[in-house]
Amino acid sequence: MVKPPAAVRMVSAPVRIADAATVRLLRPGDRVDVVAADRAQQPRVVAAGARVTEVPHPDGAVGEGGALVVLSVPRDTARALVGAGATARLAVTLC
Repeated sequence: MVKPPAAVRMVSAPVRIADAATVRLLRPGDRVDVVAADRAQQPRVVAAGARVTEVPHPDGAVGEGGALVVLSVPRDTARALVGAGATARLAVTLC
């Protein structure tokens, strides 16, 4: 019987942060908390202590606003970030 490969503990999660100016302050290796905020709920922490792995250069063609950052997080946290990003604005605080 062949065992399935071990689950990856950490994954790279591209996350669009609402405030592009805040993202410009980030550098690879920084630790951040990601906070989801929408009008229907109190702000909530979606990812705590996530490590910044990449801060891509802004692409002028992107019309969605905000800026992209790549975080190293557990797989479950990556799923939570995707879900939160679909319904709320995401912000970061430096740890």
